[in-house]
Formats: sequence, structure tokens, C-alpha cells
Amino acid sequence: MAHKEFQIAGKKPGLQVWRLEKMDLKPVPSEAYGYFFTGDSYILLYTTKAPSYYIHMWLGSESSADEQGAAAIFATQMDEFLGGGPQQFREVQGYESNRFMGYFKNGVQYKKGGAASGFKHVKTNDVTAKRLLHLKGRRIIRATEVEMSWDSFNNNDCFIIDLGKDIYQWCGSKCNRYERLKSTTVAIGIRDNERSGRSDLHMVDEGDESDEIIEVLGPKPDIPDGSKDDEADRASKRTATLYMVISDATGSMKATLVSEASPFKQADLLLTECYLLDNQADKKLFVWKGPSANAAERNAAMNAAQQYIKQKNYPMHTQIQILPGGGESTLFKQFFCDWKAKYDTTGPGEAYTIGSIAVVEQIPFDATALHNNQAMAAQHNMVDDGSGEVKIWRVEEGEKVAVEQSSYGQFFGGDCYLILYSYSLGGRRQHIIYIWQGLKCSQGELTASAFLTVTLDDEMGGTPVQVRVTQGQEPAHLVSLFKEKPMMLFLGGTSRKGGQSQPGSTRLFHIRRSTTGATRAVEVEPSAAFLNTNDVFVLKSEGSAFMWRGLGSTEEEEAAAKYVADYLGGSLKEVKEGGEPAAFWSALGGKKEYQTSKSLQNMVKPPRLFGCSNKTGRLIAEEVPGELTQMDLAPDDIMLLDTWDQIFLWIGKDANDVEKKGAPKIATDYVSSDPSGRGPIPVTTIKQGSEPPTFTGWFQAWDPKMGDNWKCD
Repeated sequence: MAHKEFQIAGKKPGLQVWRLEKMDLKPVPSEAYGYFFTGDSYILLYTTKAPSYYIHMWLGSESSADEQGAAAIFATQMDEFLGGGPQQFREVQGYESNRFMGYFKNGVQYKKGGAASGFKHVKTNDVTAKRLLHLKGRRIIRATEVEMSWDSFNNNDCFIIDLGKDIYQWCGSKCNRYERLKSTTVAIGIRDNERSGRSDLHMVDEGDESDEIIEVLGPKPDIPDGSKDDEADRASKRTATLYMVISDATGSMKATLVSEASPFKQADLLLTECYLLDNQADKKLFVWKGPSANAAERNAAMNAAQQYIKQKNYPMHTQIQILPGGGESTLFKQFFCDWKAKYDTTGPGEAYTIGSIAVVEQIPFDATALHNNQAMAAQHNMVDDGSGEVKIWRVEEGEKVAVEQSSYGQFFGGDCYLILYSYSLGGRRQHIIYIWQGLKCSQGELTASAFLTVTLDDEMGGTPVQVRVTQGQEPAHLVSLFKEKPMMLFLGGTSRKGGQSQPGSTRLFHIRRSTTGATRAVEVEPSAAFLNTNDVFVLKSEGSAFMWRGLGSTEEEEAAAKYVADYLGGSLKEVKEGGEPAAFWSALGGKKEYQTSKSLQNMVKPPRLFGCSNKTGRLIAEEVPGELTQMDLAPDDIMLLDTWDQIFLWIGKDANDVEKKGAPKIATDYVSSDPSGRGPIPVTTIKQGSEPPTFTGWFQAWDPKMGDNWKCD
């Protein structure tokens, strides 16, 4: 029987955390996310909107072997409960992956003790607390509870002296403003999340300690320098070894060599077996589970990897990632020279594998190190050209009702649909079930669509690939099924007979052709702010209809616009960008600023941000985990923003000459070594405080005054 906690696992996008208590899973309250007891083990599940699933097993430095074993079992059981499709990660305290750390933008906090000692994840509002936290890291913040003594201090870092009613943020004489700001977010989190705002927060510079601090810690001695947060240069990240994993009758694991060095061929991976890819140069192990491998070997994947670590005498903090066949991460696939993903249309699942340091100047710069740890969603290919057989049903009152073929390609936001696509591949009949869910459909329809999908899957012998699609997130292959017609997505309404609601008097449709040749026509709010210079729009209002052609639009998009206009009815007037009549702007409620940057709208791959700093004594480039935020731009560093068709070098106000001189070389080598072969692209240098819209547009809610507020007083 499945554990009761699995019933709530992955039901909605976001993060869920459980702690092992007496060998059982207990949910951690959301306000305690990011706090980890060093004596415990945890299970974390991150669910995307696709959905895709990422299971992390976190092991505290003082957790017991029995508890760690139980965590591995629960992670495997959760993986099985979620259909065997999640990616699994083994995380060890202090050596977590950047995907893991990306969930906690303000860092993680390690607390002494554990469940066995009676420590609980509860909001106690305990104003009698007394502890000292040591904060380390610039991009990734780790706060570790240390002994309450001056011996724990150094002048390179920031510390938090938590006395319950009063929280003191102590900053060493050699820490910088950016590190101060990051530590402030941790202190504020303690005040707001643990004390509900009941504590007073104080900023203290080294040498300005109050009587209260001296009373707790005693007379202050000379504070020594701290150790450098330096990470040695690594060997080429592209060097790896591939083994087939075989389990004998006793459960012991045997690794049989398949290939000594990458690149490998995809044909090396048999669907009936499990494999281990050893990338020890980057302290990572991957276990690939063949979709047809026996259940015992698939479920023993984590145990096999841990046995391998012991046999090789690798560090116990070596990262482990478990990958199901068809759900491979970008980092895994880059070790293969001919990778073609059969099921790359199974939703826009992310494959974050970021966080390496590349070193330049004193140590030879390995430019490929940045590319090997790509922080981007996996790119989804086409299983075929969409010329197979299509059947569509609408979910209605718990049943599936066939949609008339003349309406294929029209999807209303108030409905849910099941699309069965059948095609032949290698002489075998293959099937994909797309579950399209409108943004305004009812909860009952969402529930019914899941039930009907299972029923349809059973009818097809349990072989179809299932792809859940939320309105606006349609994969390219689904869009391609409607041949020369665009896929039309309506804001709301329904296609049920007699159930249609009266649309607004003014309607605006955004038409875009994808790189695969498929076209979508998406209804948006009728406002000029939604226009885009790269695309075509159809505007329908009382008595008039316009086709607006952006400067970067294509003939195929114009043809799709005429199809949409025929559907809406009315005589169509063609309007070129820059030559709009007054009636056009009047129908949209007036002229407004809209997107005129091609690079922002034609995004091939997600943007990536790196910090270039010599704070460790060498100039290094380190990727910033998680979603981009303006707070990631450190004023005392050079930041490299890769938006695929251009590179930005952002110069912080306090960056030093070494960083300014070395950063352009990092940008040049980064582009020239890109294995995708995108060739020379522009590198734009900008200064803090003078950012153009083409740069600020990548950051949500850009605040032009933020640079004036990098203070801790």
C-alpha cells in the first residue's frame, strides 16, 4: 500500500518537504522550508506545471544510517507512486546540487539536533532562543549553527547572533556589501518566519559590538581571517565512464564496463537494462533506468549508486541523480554524441543541472565548464511530423464527448480535452494522449480528465505516452497536429452545444509560428500592450477587423491570420506596424508601449546568469541558481547574462580592475566553446545604473532605484 503522504504528493506545482521521524514521513510546514536539522533526513518533491517531478533525498551530517536507508526507500516508493518518471537526487549536507539550492533563493539554514532529540519544525515564537549562525556563500547561502563562542568567528564572513528577542547580524571587517545584504535576508527570515516579527533586528559591524553581545560571548579577542570559498579547478566535465548495472540473486550490484570514456552512443543503452554513468570529475553519478528493465533493478537504482560509491571509495557527498528512460536531463544527454529523445514532447519539464566554477588567469580557463552545467529547460523534439491519426474528446459531465472534426484545433479556456494521437514508428503502432486543460475549466472537469485519461490508457493497452498540457503551454508537436490550420486558443468560453458564452465586443488574437512550422493563434486581452513586433495580430471589434503585421512577422503567420479572420467574420483590413489608423488604436483603448525587442520574444533557450568574481584570489565564473532576479546582480562583481543571441556583461559599481579586465575573456571563451555551435554573437557591455530595456526586460519587475539601496544601515 502507498504511504498516506503520497496521496498529496505532486498534486499541485511547487515544493513539498517531509522529515523522517521514527522511520516515518512527517510533513514539514511551509514556513519552515529551508531549515534542516543536521541529525535528520528529509524527502523533498518539486512539481512543475507540466507536471514533471524531482525527488530529493537530503541527508544531514549527523543523521543515522538507519534513517538514511529509510529515506532511500521512501524516495524509491514515491518515484514508483508517481509512475517511475521523476528524477531523483541524493543530497548531502553542505554539498547540495544547485537545483536543490535553487528552491531556496534566500539560502538554507542548518540547525543542530533532530527529531530524535525532540526538535520540531514549528513556529514557536521562542524569544528565549540562543544560537550562533555562520553564513557562507555569495550566490548560494548556507547558514550553519556553530558553537556560541568567539572562536567560531572570522572577519571574512557574516554571522547571526540569535538571542531570541534580539537578533544581531554581525558583519566581519572584510565582508562586502553584497554579502551583508544576503545575510540580511536570512536575519529577516528568522525574525518574520520563526518569531512572527516579535524580535528586534540589529546590524553590527566588527568592532561595534554592543554590551549585550559581549555579555553573551565574553571579552572579544582578535578575530582571524576566514578561509577562502575557493573550489579547485576540475578536469574536463565531459569525461565520463559508462557501466551496465546488474543485480544478482542476493541483491548485490555488479557494474560491467560498457565504455571507458565519453562521448557515448545512445545505442549503448538497452531499454531492458539499467546503467550507471560515472562523471566523477564533477563529483556526479547518473543512474539511467531503462523503461523495460525489471522492476527490482529499477527500484534498486539508488542503492546501486550508493554501493558503487563505496566500492570506488568516492566521497560520500558525491551527488547521485536517478533518471527514467525518456526523462533524461540535459547534462546527462550531453555525454552522448547522437542523442535523439523519443519522448521529448512529454511536457515542458525543466532539467536544471547548474552550478560549476570555471577558473581563468592563474589556472587555465575551461570554457566548456559553463556549458556542461546548463540551467535551462530540456528542448523538446518532434516524434514525427504530426501526420498521424487524431481523435479529440471534450470532457463533459464526467464523460468524454467526441468533438466534430470541423472544430479540431479550436480549444476553449472553459473546457478540458483529450487528444489521442496515433502514429507508426519502426513498424509499431505508438500512441500519445494529450490532456489539454483550459485555464477557466472547473475543478470537476480537471478531476474527470485525469480519470478518463486512465480509462483511455487502459483501453489502449497501457502503452500510450501521457502528456498533461495547461492552456498556453502547448508543446510543438501538439500544435503541429492541425496541419495548415493554426491551433486556436480562446481565453474562455466552451464548445459545448448551447453552453457558449457571449464573447466581448473587442477581441485580439496573437499569432505566432514556431520553429517547427506549426502556428498558434492565442486570444489575449484587447490592449496595445500585448502587441509584439515579431508577430501578427487579428483585432476584431464592432464593425471592423484588422490584421496587424509586425515588422518581424512571416507570410505563414499572415496566412494563419486570414484563417482566424474567416472564423471571426467580417471584412479584414491589413495594417503594417508603423502605419496604424486611428480606429485601430481606438479599438485597443489607445496606443501603449509594447514589445519591440526581437531577442526577448524569440527566446531559443532560457537565459543564464553568471557572476564573475576574484574574491577568492582567482577570477572565477559561477552560475546563479534558480529564477533570475535583480537581487542576483552583485554590485561588486561582473555579471554575464546569456540570452542566447547575445551576451551582456554587466559591470557592478564596485567591481575591481581585475574583474573588469578578465570578464570579457570569459565571455569570448564561453561563446567560442559552446558545443551548440551558435557561432559569434554580440557581446554588450553595460554599467550598473545605465541598463537598457533589452537587459532589464529579462528581470521581472525591474526596479531602477535598487542600486541606490545596497546598504545595511
